[in-house]
Amino acid sequence: MTYTIRRTSEIFIAFPRDLTRRISSSWLSSDVQLVDVNKSVDLISTRYESLDYDVAENELYTKDADERDSSVWFTMKVSCARWFVMFCIGVITALIAFAIDTGVAALSNLKFSVVASLMDSAVDGGGVYQPLLVWVSFGAGLVLVASVLVAFMEPVAAGSGIPQIKCFLNGVKVPRVVRIQTLFCKAVGVMFSVSGGLAVGKEGPMIHSGAVVAAGLSQGASKSFNCDFRIFEYFRQDHEKRDFVSGGAAAGVAAAFGSPVGGVLFSLEEGASFWNQSLTWRVLFSAMVSGFTLNFALSWYHGHFGQLSYTGLVNFGVFVGQPYNWYELPIFCVMGAFGGLAGALFNAINYRITIYRLKYIHRPIVKVMEAMVVAAVSCCMSFMLIYSSNLCSADESILEAEDANSGLQMFCNDGEFNVMSTLAFVTPETAVKCLFHSPEGSFNIGNLVAFAVIYYLLACWTYGLSVPSGLFIPSLLIGAAWGRCVGILLGDLWGVEVWVDSGKYALIGAAANLGGVVRMTISLTVILMEATGNVTFGLPLMLVLMTAKFVGDLFNEGIYDMHIHLMSVPLLAWEAPLLAHQVKADRVMSAPVQTLLPVETVDNLFTILSDPKSCHNGYPIIDETSGHLTGLILRDHLLTLMQRSIFREYADHGNRPQLKLRHLRDAYPRFPTISDIPTTILNQGFTIDLTPYMNPAPYLVSDKSSLSKIFTLFRALGLRHLVVVNYKNQVVGIVTRKDLARFKSRKKNSTTLLTELSYVRN
Repeated sequence: MTYTIRRTSEIFIAFPRDLTRRISSSWLSSDVQLVDVNKSVDLISTRYESLDYDVAENELYTKDADERDSSVWFTMKVSCARWFVMFCIGVITALIAFAIDTGVAALSNLKFSVVASLMDSAVDGGGVYQPLLVWVSFGAGLVLVASVLVAFMEPVAAGSGIPQIKCFLNGVKVPRVVRIQTLFCKAVGVMFSVSGGLAVGKEGPMIHSGAVVAAGLSQGASKSFNCDFRIFEYFRQDHEKRDFVSGGAAAGVAAAFGSPVGGVLFSLEEGASFWNQSLTWRVLFSAMVSGFTLNFALSWYHGHFGQLSYTGLVNFGVFVGQPYNWYELPIFCVMGAFGGLAGALFNAINYRITIYRLKYIHRPIVKVMEAMVVAAVSCCMSFMLIYSSNLCSADESILEAEDANSGLQMFCNDGEFNVMSTLAFVTPETAVKCLFHSPEGSFNIGNLVAFAVIYYLLACWTYGLSVPSGLFIPSLLIGAAWGRCVGILLGDLWGVEVWVDSGKYALIGAAANLGGVVRMTISLTVILMEATGNVTFGLPLMLVLMTAKFVGDLFNEGIYDMHIHLMSVPLLAWEAPLLAHQVKADRVMSAPVQTLLPVETVDNLFTILSDPKSCHNGYPIIDETSGHLTGLILRDHLLTLMQRSIFREYADHGNRPQLKLRHLRDAYPRFPTISDIPTTILNQGFTIDLTPYMNPAPYLVSDKSSLSKIFTLFRALGLRHLVVVNYKNQVVGIVTRKDLARFKSRKKNSTTLLTELSYVRN
């Protein structure tokens, strides 16, 4: 049993017993209580490490920078390479989006055509069991492929990938999140999960796919395929990869929604820990290239090459002739509040379902079976909605609104079709467009409420399965359904008025519901404006999204932040937690610190790097005489030095072997581990001079500094290590991301408390 110690005072302190850490007796002087951390999700996982956004300005870097910056040609070459890589990111992301879109269309059309033909013949014969069985088999079989790819090949490809990319841009190294295998499983899996009939969309995974493309292209090499094209070596650094991943995420948004500006704002609002003007232009360029490339590809696919009207994977159509008046703004705000409540409930339900999955669903085969069960239930619920609906219509404008050739006739008269089939027997994107643009009187409130409730529950259950899945379109579809109900009710109350338009209220409801779930404001407003092609809706959309976020935040956090919390990722917020000024550095830092000398023996280094108790990623270097801090060296650099035998004893005529900066770039991002070090170098008396390879001016703070000051410095500079020194400039501790991320502000009985989360090793 693992326990934590929680202090019962204004500031709660909690940490696991198995964590090697020095604890002063004064910390335990007050009353304490034991808490079983196995029953808590308020944990910080030790499996996540930080990215090195801070540049180690050692002698290797200084020499390379002097040669690089003095050459005008090299500076222009790097600048042009950045723009070229961004261009390639946009093109390839768009082509992946095109492949996903055409794949989903082909699989969905195959499924719907087979089931529709069987349905029509079965209804005439008086039985519908055969088409239902075929529908369920199609759905479960397609989802089986998507789930196997995730559960057995790449688990990190599950979900939308937005929480993982948000963590990456925040400075957290999420294992395997930008691998080529992840891209394959994400792109192929989302085609099968969407066409399988799950309550998912393909837009969220596009953001993850764009980020993976950016991370791979910018390095000019592939560790997975063990090939190096010897290009873009100067981009093989974490802070360079971060900038390209921001462009890839924006390109994914542009390809998904046809929203280049919204993609830039998404990268800025949701994840970027660093931003400047030049990066803004490059990210916008990548997003624009992605949007236009997909436009050309889709125009060719639909037989209208060069007709740039296919703005993205989601085409909501253009909202024209649908004005709004000032007296509708309060109605929009009320809808936003309802969307915030619905989103908060959605997140709460999904949170508990996810906790259940984390506790009991671990084996890959069980994850696959769960996904197939959800797919079968989703197909059955869609069939039930169609079967139980008696609303028929002969108005072909409904079918034109959803770009469909025909609807299911079911029990309708000849020449008519079942209206519910335009929602339940199509892809979610098509259903959203149908709710936005179908003429007045196409739906009734009973059918819309039933569809919204059932799809709401299915979406709660589906998000978190071991399949690639997006949440944008399901949330929009749910909101569009109940938003159109509001429009119908207003029409019944006020009669046929110009301002009462059900499609307009479907759009407002969709924005309110999505805002209540994901809690985005600025980027989501621009995305919806660009996706609908109507800038005049900017004000009501912003009001609705702000209201939804405000109301939802009263109950819980957004769905992506919630899943990041469940992943136990040490994510740093934009600002320090409340009451952070009460905590000083000596209570934040990790201590004691394993320090090194400027010249160390290989045997001692091997012992330190092999010891789990001192298995850190950065080591302060101190003066042997005074104990003063002289620098800091990274674990990856130490292992590279040992692997390449950069020993002083190998000197030949006064020249000892040197580690070059290109050696570190070649090893990036998968540096050697301690198991890669040959044991033959031990017991030979070899030593390494660490001075040329250490960072001689690492960032440091006094042990009297407050948590708020440390947090601001750490977050603004993108640090991985922050050394803590006393008044004698002697190292007394070190602060890492995990030390800061475990401090959280909580509200209890109208009082704000500063709590400290526990560590969990996994």
